[in-house]
Amino acid sequence: MCRLPVASLIICFWLVERSYCNNSLQDSMRELHTRFAISLYQTLTETENNSNLIVSPVSVSLSLALLQLGARGNTLAQLEGTLGYNVNDAHVQDFLSHSQANMNNNSQGMWLQQTCTLFIQSGVQLLPGFTQLASEWANTSVVRANFSQPNQTHSQPERAGHQQDESWHLLAGSVSGELSGSGEAQAEALWWGHRPQVALVNTVAFKGVWQKQFMFTNTQNLPFVLSDGNVIKVPMMYQAAEVSFGQFRTASEQRYTVLQLPYLGRSLSLQVVLPSERKTPLSSLEAQLTARQLASWDGGLRRTKMDIFLPRFKMQNKFNLRSVLPALGVSDAFNPTAADFTGISAEEGLYVSDAFHEVRIEVTEDGTKAAAATAMVLLKRSRAPVFKADRPFLFLLRHIKTGSILFMGRVMNPADQAS
Repeated sequence: MCRLPVASLIICFWLVERSYCNNSLQDSMRELHTRFAISLYQTLTETENNSNLIVSPVSVSLSLALLQLGARGNTLAQLEGTLGYNVNDAHVQDFLSHSQANMNNNSQGMWLQQTCTLFIQSGVQLLPGFTQLASEWANTSVVRANFSQPNQTHSQPERAGHQQDESWHLLAGSVSGELSGSGEAQAEALWWGHRPQVALVNTVAFKGVWQKQFMFTNTQNLPFVLSDGNVIKVPMMYQAAEVSFGQFRTASEQRYTVLQLPYLGRSLSLQVVLPSERKTPLSSLEAQLTARQLASWDGGLRRTKMDIFLPRFKMQNKFNLRSVLPALGVSDAFNPTAADFTGISAEEGLYVSDAFHEVRIEVTEDGTKAAAATAMVLLKRSRAPVFKADRPFLFLLRHIKTGSILFMGRVMNPADQAS
């Protein structure tokens, strides 16, 4: 009988244990990210009424993780409690770095860009340890700003992130007026005697090509029933394809379906969630979403040949997270007397005056741009099951390997493309 040396046995046990720990950490982080995504989305639905909505949970969580690097005391505890993990843990930091590297791989017809910028009051002396950690964070810049004098926030970044595609220009270049100390933040700064401030800005944009593209010639103007019962005509894309599809129930036994469409390379997919009953309002489904339900989709989707009808849609949302994050447990960071960011600067009084988040997505036939014109055709009837998103629906754009939710939103009216 062949006997392994003791050293070899130890190495084998170490590799098995390490693999188990890595899988356990990945499962835990996946669940925590999903919980945060749902909580963030459900909080936003309370204020956004009945309009189209999109948010990037992974971008927001990345920004909060960045703040953790410089937070201390109760401020750190609140950030950790909201995310469910402490980014100062070396294992967590390593996991997040690998996840970001995987998601920022822009090959195979996919373009994804996340940027995070910390605007910090001019004159604040930053700790070298923080600037080093921030510079290692994905697409992060630290920029000097003057919050007390309007229109004088432009300055050289401590470390510039990658330049954005001009056609997908988002928040970073247009927010200077809001970072100059206007409105509530300015009034607060005046009240507290110009206490040093931080403004956090994160942006995310995505372009992707479907694994199987919709044909422009199959797009037709078809009815879409709005939540108030009114019917409008919208460009409805069509294809017959074998896709991942499943039928599920909420805790209150409301039935809904999930369709998964992969992007080229199959590292990302768009999940479309539609109530099965036309009379079921989308808001009822939104309120009952849980991390456990999303986890059940992984095992509940089956390959099915279907006729798929999906409207084109394009939307852009912008939020000041200062009005959202306190509901999730992050409040001290925005309070000049309670915030503790002594890990960013030894100076007292540094707090987050604003936290902006802007996100944009466009879903079309090829996955990137809408056509200037489409031909009207009659589609052949088939006996295949039909998935027809002709009423309000949810969507989630997810990274398949990590399960991270890059985008989460709803389409209430595909014709409404207001930014």
